[in-house]
Amino acid sequence: MRNPIYKTRPVAPSAARFGGERINDFIVLSEACSNSYLIETTEGGILVNAGMGFEAPVIDANHRAHSTVADKIRYLITTQGHVDHVGGVQYFRDRNPGLLYIAQANNTEHQAYDRRLADFRGNRSAFRFRERFVEDFAYYAEQGYTEINPQDTPTPDILFEDRYTLTLGGLTLELIAVPGAETNDSLVIWLPEQRICLTGNLFGCPFGHFPNLSTIRGDRYREALVCARAAQVVLDLEPEVILYGHHGPVEGREVIREELIAYRDALHHVHDETVRGMNAGTDVHTLMQTITLPPECEVGEGYGKVSWGVRAIWESYAGWFHHQSTTELYSVPASAVFDDVVALAGADTLVARAQEKFEQDKPEEALHLLDMVRKVEPGHVGAVELLLTIHRALLAQADNFWLEGWLEEQIRLLEGALEA
Repeated sequence: MRNPIYKTRPVAPSAARFGGERINDFIVLSEACSNSYLIETTEGGILVNAGMGFEAPVIDANHRAHSTVADKIRYLITTQGHVDHVGGVQYFRDRNPGLLYIAQANNTEHQAYDRRLADFRGNRSAFRFRERFVEDFAYYAEQGYTEINPQDTPTPDILFEDRYTLTLGGLTLELIAVPGAETNDSLVIWLPEQRICLTGNLFGCPFGHFPNLSTIRGDRYREALVCARAAQVVLDLEPEVILYGHHGPVEGREVIREELIAYRDALHHVHDETVRGMNAGTDVHTLMQTITLPPECEVGEGYGKVSWGVRAIWESYAGWFHHQSTTELYSVPASAVFDDVVALAGADTLVARAQEKFEQDKPEEALHLLDMVRKVEPGHVGAVELLLTIHRALLAQADNFWLEGWLEEQIRLLEGALEA
């Protein structure tokens, strides 16, 4: 009987802390916003992922604390082009003359895409990471790290399309492209003799959870079937150890096989049920409410959620027009008439109805009503107090990194509105 691994592994990512650890006789791990691994050989080191720019000196110190080849890094490989993988590349180049940076061929496009939307995405992510980063930088200051290293946007020295074999000091690494599963330049690193696979965040942030096919911070849709195919690529390798993008190793061939099958099948199930519902004419919100996972492919929903995945699949196939209203085809949002609704019904009446909805266990409907009131009367005390009550109730039920962060941020803002 499978005991899903998500129940015993942590979910939330965190910035690098000083320390690091040796995980076997030739690989050192520094946990970070995305894990960095130093692979040791007799001819020097191979670094996998460089962290955010500000983390690079911490990652470097952690590797140096455990390895004698940390100042002899010959190659640096990023498993994807996200900022928490590429940001420290220049730092390591400066300390390892002649270092060669290897990435999948779509890395250049992905970094350009990230730069293009840096302000947008930074602002949209702030609700989840602002307070964490304040704590991180306070910790660094306590440790004497105050000259913060800048973020890099590096150009790879070596790009490859499908596969690339690297041999150093008698150790062979096979780099296998799996574009589109996390980013367009995703890759996995396979050590065939040791049966170790370094996957980065190929299956989402925490291992064993349903992935974010569309992120709350704002990003391109990821296709469910592409993600499922990436899982199959790793399944076919039959690894005995996965070195993941967050937290410690995943060990055991059978455990890995069971988890990847469950992840793959969960994606297929949600995809197929969504498509079936689309063809039957079922609206997206009904599908979001009714599609669930069968027990045999249970995965966690601590980072992505099945309901969010349903909507991502629906909209990646069908786009933004839901055929619900003519207004969808025009630029004026429903909120443009909130003033009229409040004027006709009265703010107090709408708040009272929202209270009834909440007491009927319909918090989402209550939120819709309260959104109308707050747009017209932002300081309406009754609306703010009820919104606080609802958000706290939703937070008590939430078990998802992004959803919890959003609700916590809204609670802080609502508490501030009451104090103003």
